[in-house]
Amino acid sequence: MELTRMGEYAIRGMVYLAIYRDKKVVLLKDLCSSQETPRAFMIKIFQQLSKKGLVKSVRGSKGGYVLAKPANRISLREIIEGVEGPIFLNRCLIRKMGCDRSDKCPLHPVWKKAQDCLMAVLEEHNLAELSDHAVKLLKEKE
Repeated sequence: MELTRMGEYAIRGMVYLAIYRDKKVVLLKDLCSSQETPRAFMIKIFQQLSKKGLVKSVRGSKGGYVLAKPANRISLREIIEGVEGPIFLNRCLIRKMGCDRSDKCPLHPVWKKAQDCLMAVLEEHNLAELSDHAVKLLKEKE
């Protein structure tokens, strides 16, 4: 139950885009340099985020990426699931009917409650909030 490097880089990249959302386009080389991420890996990540409708790519010599919708309408859950797929704390939560033992398993309601809490937290926090906090942290360092 650990976020993969792909999920972590996706969040960092999206926060960077949100910080510079007033610019027309963010260059991938600038994003990768500032976030210390491999360019080829970020290309793959941003292709997935683009397919999910979270970013748009801009072609050309001044090409790069922009957010596909307002930062306050992109949840942390959307970003993670955009590259990781659906989040499940346990296999018994994957199918709608649970597992064959869900009606007699003492852990199933615990897993379900934990899953619901996690999803609520990830939905509650959006990219605008995260990027605003990042900017605040950067200013405190100055």
